[in-house]
Amino acid sequence: MSSTTVEQGAFAAADSSERSALLLWMIFTGLSVFAAVLLWRYGLIRLMLVSDRTYISSLIAVLYVVTCGHCFVRTRAIAREAAAARRCRAVLSSPAGGKALEPNETVLPRGLVRDHIDSLVTKAAAQDYHRVDQTLLLRTLADRLRGSNGFGAFVSDTLMKLGLLGTIIGFIIMLAPIAGLDAADKAAMKSSMGLMSDGMAVAMYTTLAGLVGSILVRIQYYMLDAATQRVFSDAVVLTETHVTPALERRHAG
Repeated sequence: MSSTTVEQGAFAAADSSERSALLLWMIFTGLSVFAAVLLWRYGLIRLMLVSDRTYISSLIAVLYVVTCGHCFVRTRAIAREAAAARRCRAVLSSPAGGKALEPNETVLPRGLVRDHIDSLVTKAAAQDYHRVDQTLLLRTLADRLRGSNGFGAFVSDTLMKLGLLGTIIGFIIMLAPIAGLDAADKAAMKSSMGLMSDGMAVAMYTTLAGLVGSILVRIQYYMLDAATQRVFSDAVVLTETHVTPALERRHAG
């Protein structure tokens, strides 16, 4: 098989991996948008926004949209790292793959996996190509791959707490009129019942918005973490089967 064929196959696999990683996010987001359109069509979202005088539900919605954008950026970055890792595998598994490990060689595609391989080559050269222990370098690679994925857990927890905050505020609004309530004053009773209804609406809608937003964010970042773990696993297999043995053979030679 020629080097051109190998390169074409690598690029095809890379493009496929990038599409598959983004496809899951797009399917999930598409279903979420479809559900939101249905709720808006039947007036439920408008009812929630109008009934919530604290605007906590609106804040939750804005945070959710911003988090979706962040998740998309991170998913795209991980998809590109997966594509680069597959290209590295195709290059290193070719007959002339050992040349890609030469110092200052630029055959491998740019990315965190290539940076990790470059660090392995530098470390092996510094210790005269003896047995290469990449444990610490793998920890660094894992941290760099995860990047800002932890933002999802932070936002999910924040949305949940905002929902609980809305619940507390809603109950305060609901119970506040009871202190000065006069059972003989029908007008005051009617006004108090309206305030209690408004407080209950705030409590229920903010709790619902917080719970739903937190769950949806968790699902998105679970898929992102799973994709990140697959890239890291591919990098470990790649370096253990192609890179470190080739570097150690130089010492033996």
